[in-house]
Amino acid sequence: MLDRARFDGRRGDVSWHKNVSSIAATGFGLTALCIGARHRWVSPVLSRRALRFFAYHAQQEHGWFYPFLDVKTGKRRWKEISSIDTALLLAGILTARQAFPDDPEIVRLANLIYDRVDFTWMLDGNRLFLSHGWKPETGFLPYRWGTYSEAGILYILAIGSLTHPISPDAWFGWKLPIVHSAGYTYIGGGPLFIQQYSQAWLDLRNRSYIQVPMDDRVVPRINVFENAIVATRAQQALGIDLSQRYRGYSSKVWGITASDSAKGYVAWGGSPDDSRIDGAVVPSASAGSAMLAPDICIPALRAMLLKFGKKIYGRYGFADAFNPTTGWVSRYVIGIDVGITLLSAEDLRTGNVWRWFMNNTEVERALDMIGLVPRSPADGKQTSGEIAEAREGTSGLNAGKRLADEDPGPNIQIGAKHRIPASAFKFKIPIPPQNTKEIKSSDHPN
Repeated sequence: MLDRARFDGRRGDVSWHKNVSSIAATGFGLTALCIGARHRWVSPVLSRRALRFFAYHAQQEHGWFYPFLDVKTGKRRWKEISSIDTALLLAGILTARQAFPDDPEIVRLANLIYDRVDFTWMLDGNRLFLSHGWKPETGFLPYRWGTYSEAGILYILAIGSLTHPISPDAWFGWKLPIVHSAGYTYIGGGPLFIQQYSQAWLDLRNRSYIQVPMDDRVVPRINVFENAIVATRAQQALGIDLSQRYRGYSSKVWGITASDSAKGYVAWGGSPDDSRIDGAVVPSASAGSAMLAPDICIPALRAMLLKFGKKIYGRYGFADAFNPTTGWVSRYVIGIDVGITLLSAEDLRTGNVWRWFMNNTEVERALDMIGLVPRSPADGKQTSGEIAEAREGTSGLNAGKRLADEDPGPNIQIGAKHRIPASAFKFKIPIPPQNTKEIKSSDHPN
């Protein structure tokens, strides 16, 4: 799958990204093909072709792939081998394995690709934490996935591997940055996508920890799903606070996460004090959290479409970002941002992505090894607020602290079904006439 495309849907040069595939976007794209096949929009043939490409042609080292590849040859285009990008690709591959269980070639190729990944090699001698990547010219990068981040899915795949597993202790070894934003407290330390990417595939609703012996150490245990809900609500509250500085923000036009910007790609929005925030809105921030907090995310997406229409919504969906204060609109849609939008929507609508991915025995094995097991049916009926109150002081924060403020707003059902307004499925979105004076398409060369 291409790293990016033009927002207007036209073919043509996208600067230095021309003919460049992103393996992270391909992980989302393979999952999209599963969704499309379920709706009979596409054939499984497309999934087979992609898996053959990564099984036999894409350049790799010990099973790990470069993040950007030539779409025709599979050769490295830039950068180093990336452990997190490979994990997102594997998530899509393992989703395809379960979405097409009766296709022997897809199953065989998925097994080959996953089993070939040497997770212990990526430890580079460290007992717990995987390296960010490796370069043939200089070796392993000095950075480790040792802080709470989007790497949750990387560690689940590594712990559950049948061929090259790592210790389950790694799951509990991360640093846990506490973020205070707009009256909310949660574990974060990065843009909103770090709360979304892993959970697009990992269904952590209705799961809680059992005690697993770990050398008599006390380890923090966080309700990752609830934490992501709180981080999403904090984003909305941040947008309301920022509306005092930027008139384009409001309770229904909000959301900042890593995206394109008027100054190029920026990993912003992880902190309310981020000086780079300039009034831009990133639709994938709210769209990617629709599976987490539909009661605030669906109205936000609806409001953006109603207010700006075709000026920000094109052939592939929303432009990657836009600035309602200055009128800037990104020229691009970026694969990973379109991907999280689609997967979140499907998780919300049907839960199919969660179901397919969680049917992989390696995933269930990893969750069992870290002691994150399904709760009883009675627990599944509790709301997030009730569960947070019952577990106050046991979520990994200091005693007495909670993952939400005293008035977190409407509770969200985190059982088998979300409480979704019926209007979310009945509302037909009118597209108003384009007014080029208000919002203009950017000609900024990234």
